[in-house]
Amino acid sequence: MTGGFSTPKKDKAVKASGGKLVKAGEILVRGIDTYKAGIGVKGLGTLFALKAGKVYFTRKKTSHGRLRTFVNVAPLAKKEAKK
Repeated sequence: MTGGFSTPKKDKAVKASGGKLVKAGEILVRGIDTYKAGIGVKGLGTLFALKAGKVYFTRKKTSHGRLRTFVNVAPLAKKEAKK
């Protein structure tokens, strides 16, 4: 790197916002540990959708008293999935 300065990585971000329609396998969050996998989502560092649907976020308190944000995918109705 020029001048000895390191630049921050650009790929660490929330890729799908709340209310967005996603396909199965689409990446939702990459490289951010504050988001955890919820319903219809899998992964640790990179969270991805297990099925097609609409993204929504929930916040829950753990048994240790910490507030966590979960990324979830609500499955689409059969009529909406055909569009």
